[in-house]
Amino acid sequence: MRIRVLTGLGILWLCGLGLAQTAGKPALHVDRVLVLKKERTLQLLSHDKVIKSYKVALGGDPVGPKTKQGDHKTPEGVYVLDFRNAHSQFYKSIHISYPNERDRAAARKNRVAAGGDVFVHGLPRGYGFVGASHRLKDWTDGCVAVTDEEIDEIWRAVADGTPIEIRP
Repeated sequence: MRIRVLTGLGILWLCGLGLAQTAGKPALHVDRVLVLKKERTLQLLSHDKVIKSYKVALGGDPVGPKTKQGDHKTPEGVYVLDFRNAHSQFYKSIHISYPNERDRAAARKNRVAAGGDVFVHGLPRGYGFVGASHRLKDWTDGCVAVTDEEIDEIWRAVADGTPIEIRP
C-alpha cells in the first residue's frame, strides 16, 4: 500500500512539474495575421515568419473585394482584429475592423452600405462536429471560418489590436 501511495505521489509531482514548465513557456508571439483568399489560408506571423497556418472557408462569393453589404465577399485590405466575442452565434469570433475609411468612402461613392460584422470565427454553435469538412465550400457571409479547435488556438495566440491583412 505504501509503495502505491508513494508511486502515486511521485506521478502527481512529475505531472505538476510538467504543468509548471508548460505554464512558464511564453505564448506564441503573433504580431500579424495574413489571409490569402486564393489559397484559402490564414497564417499567424511573428517577425514576418509563419508560425502557424490554417485552411479556411470564406464568403460564399469570395473572388474580389467586399464592396457592399450582402455581397457575400470577404474584404481585402489591411484591418485590425479589434475585439472578440466568446458568446457569438459561432463557437467564438474575433472581429475584423472592416469597413475602414477607404471602404466607407468607396461605398458612399457607389451609394451602397459598406456592411460590417466581419469576423474570424469557428463553426456555428452546435455544429462543431462538422470539423474540417466545413471547408469543402465557402459558406460565410464574408467572414473567415476555421474549426472550433483552430479558433481556440487563434484566440489564445492573437491579442486585440493585431493587424490582419487579407489578400486576394
